Amino acid sequence: MGSGVSIIIEAKIADAQAGMRLDRALAELLPELSRERLKALILDGRVTASGRALNPSMKVAPGQAFAVSIPPPVDAEAIAQDIPLSIVHEDADLIVIDKPAGLVVHPAAGNLDGTLVNALLHHCKGQLSGIGGVARPGIVHRIDKDTSGLLVVAKSDRAHEGLAQQFKAHSIDRLYAAIVYGVPAPPSGVVDTWVGRSDSDRKKMAVHREGRGKHAVTHYRTVQILRGAALVECRLETGRTHQVRVHMTHLGHPLIGDPIYSRERKGFKSILETLGFKRQALHAKRLGFIHPLSGERLSFDSPLPADMQELLSELHV
Repeated sequence: MGSGVSIIIEAKIADAQAGMRLDRALAELLPELSRERLKALILDGRVTASGRALNPSMKVAPGQAFAVSIPPPVDAEAIAQDIPLSIVHEDADLIVIDKPAGLVVHPAAGNLDGTLVNALLHHCKGQLSGIGGVARPGIVHRIDKDTSGLLVVAKSDRAHEGLAQQFKAHSIDRLYAAIVYGVPAPPSGVVDTWVGRSDSDRKKMAVHREGRGKHAVTHYRTVQILRGAALVECRLETGRTHQVRVHMTHLGHPLIGDPIYSRERKGFKSILETLGFKRQALHAKRLGFIHPLSGERLSFDSPLPADMQELLSELHV
């Protein structure tokens, strides 16, 4: 952990910022801090006026004075921790992990340890690609904390570069299993949109007009019709943040249990509570790529984890 004390910065609203949101006004007054950073500080109670905590969306007036408290930095370097891993494949250059739901991929604010990176640093004795930096050694791609399944991690820089090229070229084979509300019609198809941050909630992604955000393509296929739901396979042509979750929601079939993109539907609450199912029903079931050094084609499959199997059984027609 870092050491030191908080730095207090005083900011006074000028005429040019009159009527602006607090986070935007402060971003103009304090260009060394991003608007997102300032918003996080406001929500954390670190921006005050006369000792009173504030809201990022409040409108400001000329002459208002605010105190911004910048906490001491935290060391970015991840530490090795002995955390069990489910290893599907490992060689001198890369390692394929079957990640359980609930495990964060790399350290970040709110999850400074107990992550997959911490576990890998222990298992690999620090032998991970340095391209991702000290906080994300070896990380070429991610899957969400509460999504289970396969991901590949680079142990050497050459492997990292080779895998990154394949991800950029969209040549990685990635297949996800999802349990969604309702039954898609048609039962299979392609969702081809642009995806970017939501205007209303920065924690969410959303479908936008062409040219805004990043191009995202998902091929979906209904595998099994369930009671008020369906098991769907989604093959990613691109790999955008929350892509499967956003695209299935866009189709009108959000993932069961998704805390961000779906609302609990009638008849499901008691089922999910009984099963203790508290995550989006999403699993990265297949991962295929060309080994960046040997040139060998590798493909791995992961069975549905127990919690999703139980949900399937409960919803079986």
